[in-house]
Amino acid sequence: MVRARTKPASKSPAAPRFAPGDKVRVADRPALGHCRTPWYLRGKRGEVASIHGVFRDPERLAYHQPGLPAQVLYKVRFRQRDIWGRYDGPQSDQLEADIFEYWLEPLK
Repeated sequence: MVRARTKPASKSPAAPRFAPGDKVRVADRPALGHCRTPWYLRGKRGEVASIHGVFRDPERLAYHQPGLPAQVLYKVRFRQRDIWGRYDGPQSDQLEADIFEYWLEPLK
């Protein structure tokens, strides 16, 4: 008798913790191995621009794990002046980066 393989059960992801317009800070912590969060954004303040949706965790997928639980992915906008200490371009210049929720901390 042949049985169909079942997919591992996964909890449905929680509702997004942040909404567009929320002020956030990227966690300033070391990362060993594969990491999708740029080092130059760690510890920096930004604003949630949009929510991309829920995706499997690429930091786990890189090590042949299922990438579960799935994580909320945000587009976060940063002012260039807040990232680079000596930035001398226009004050309105911005950078946007896709950052997973577990790297973000709320700002009040």
